[in-house]
Amino acid sequence: MKKITINDLKQKSIRYIKGVGESRELLFKKLEIHNFFDLLTYYPRDYEDRSSIKNIADLQNGVPCSFEGTIVSNVSLTRPKKGMTVSRVSIEDSTGKITAIWFNQPYVKNSLTLGENYIFFGKADRKLNKLQIVNPVFEKTSSKYMKKSLKILPVYSSTKDLGQNIIRSVVYEAIKGVNDIELEDMIPLSVREEYKLADKTYSIKQIHFPASARDIELARFRLVFEELFMLQLGLLSYKSLATDTRVGIKYTHIDEMEGFIESLPFELTNAQKKVFMEVEKDMESSHVMNRLVQGDVGSGKTMIAVLALFKAVKCGYQGALMVPTEILAEQHFKSIRSLFDGFGISVELLSSSLTKKQKQLIVEELKEGKTDVVIGTHALIEDYVEFKQLGLVITDEQHRFGVRQRTILTEKGQNPDVLVMTATPIPRTLALILYGDLDISIIDELPPGRKPIKTYSVNETMRERINKFVREKVKEGRQVYIVCPLVEESEEIEAKSAVVTAEDISKSVFSDLNVGIIHGKMKSSEKEDIMKRFVSGEISILVSTTIIEVGVNVPNATVMIIENAERFGLAQLHQLRGRVGRGDEQSFCILFNQSNSKVAKERMKIMTHSNDGFVISEKDLEIRGPGEFFGTRQHGIPELKIANLYKDMEILKLAQDSAMEIIRADPGLMKHKELKKHLAVYFGDKVTLS
Repeated sequence: MKKITINDLKQKSIRYIKGVGESRELLFKKLEIHNFFDLLTYYPRDYEDRSSIKNIADLQNGVPCSFEGTIVSNVSLTRPKKGMTVSRVSIEDSTGKITAIWFNQPYVKNSLTLGENYIFFGKADRKLNKLQIVNPVFEKTSSKYMKKSLKILPVYSSTKDLGQNIIRSVVYEAIKGVNDIELEDMIPLSVREEYKLADKTYSIKQIHFPASARDIELARFRLVFEELFMLQLGLLSYKSLATDTRVGIKYTHIDEMEGFIESLPFELTNAQKKVFMEVEKDMESSHVMNRLVQGDVGSGKTMIAVLALFKAVKCGYQGALMVPTEILAEQHFKSIRSLFDGFGISVELLSSSLTKKQKQLIVEELKEGKTDVVIGTHALIEDYVEFKQLGLVITDEQHRFGVRQRTILTEKGQNPDVLVMTATPIPRTLALILYGDLDISIIDELPPGRKPIKTYSVNETMRERINKFVREKVKEGRQVYIVCPLVEESEEIEAKSAVVTAEDISKSVFSDLNVGIIHGKMKSSEKEDIMKRFVSGEISILVSTTIIEVGVNVPNATVMIIENAERFGLAQLHQLRGRVGRGDEQSFCILFNQSNSKVAKERMKIMTHSNDGFVISEKDLEIRGPGEFFGTRQHGIPELKIANLYKDMEILKLAQDSAMEIIRADPGLMKHKELKKHLAVYFGDKVTLS
């Protein structure tokens, strides 16, 4: 039997599958489905089990199931209001009677014939001992249709004009197209045998069109294991499991450290002291430090970085702090330079917005050792940046950087110590998976005087009241953020844009107040000017996109309004909320939720009930399930298509053990050339295996 590789599947367009064509191809592209590989790995989000028929009398409240019945009344069609139709019919079997109701499906009247038998599928509802079913799907009872209907059918995430039946038939045709071909297996035979993994071809077929619930179970275990195994293998390929054997820099004790800590304009919290003791112990050992410092928004992680940089410089080494945005780099540069003032430490800022001449000067001084600490964005990993003696690498908001970027920066020194900081609280179990090479420190205490941010979820009916509240706060001398999910208006997405919102409020409701706008499409100089004016208090209301998610520290800003809050993940909402509550005043976060969905309501409830980032991140994992978690794309790893990191933790541990076993025995995968090849294809251009 011919084998087909992932690469082959990625080269095969879906346009020529029966039932696709040019227009539907565009619809599938909206679902990120471009080729056979995308289609075959577009896994169902749920299943409809139509495989067994129940008697009408045995139908249970709210449980989806199939039943067979005879039409015993004519279909009545009513129009209770403009734009709405309601179709009703009575159905009977030997055990009982049920009323079927369809909303806005007038074609039903001509599709059902009095006295004929049909198979129905849906959720029954029992009210006052009477059964009814709303919008059931149905098919005429005959051997031809029975075969089609009485199955476990996949349910996919869909888009407008691309219903379940279309997606099902296209996936079915694709599977038919590879029926006589064996899909190449990425997982080594030894691993498959050890964990009793089902065959790859069988798993793909059964995950889409299962013969039984057991087949779903076997197929899903296999595919989840594969996804997590490849993920772990990719991450471990960057992680030197021989870290302990690498000789690192052995820093000495610094007498000046005490004086520097006393010079700080605030006292360190007990949590900061504890974490810095862990960092200092690492730095003074002969091993390379690889430490992740996790702390909730506003917990003071930056101070740990400052203390570590001070120690590195006073021991004769240079330090680099890499952050994701220019605004954050600028802010760190100013605050760290002022803290080091008087201690003989030179600090420079390196960002892409500098002129060629300015960059050249900074790079030369770094190379000559005249600059002790450099703070910058991705510009730090450019080839032209060289250090005389780089001893400490710090990345802030690590979830914004790919694994590879951290590696490039560390390679600019001789085994420098590495400190990774994140304000995205990650459940400890998941942190161990994502940062398996790092020791983990947690700052679990906020500086004294910080009040919990009062959070409210509201809808449009509260708009006037919220506007009044904003006006009151500005009158008191406070400042306000209004965050929108989009920069500009979009025909496809119904959500507020920063540009239109800023225009609206500055011309109407807050025309007498100073309103500013900031977003990623603006020039760096424009963004800098707006932020300076906001920090100085000249701007009262700042309308923004999520560009302010990390690092902007304006203690006088006490109100955060988030438009279309349903469009943001919980972790991101928590990050945005953390931009306020940085002073002594009570702060508020108002979430405008435009969705009535159960998930959106649940997420808003979590936000209004908790200020704890770790609790929120656990819930985020639980609700979001498969897909992008904590910005996996920024980690430089593929998006998960079937694994659920919350529910599949046990499989994750098995996959990690298996991947670690392979890497320990064969660090460069020299004995696993096929696996190495699969890994490169699986990760695409997101990573480069060394």
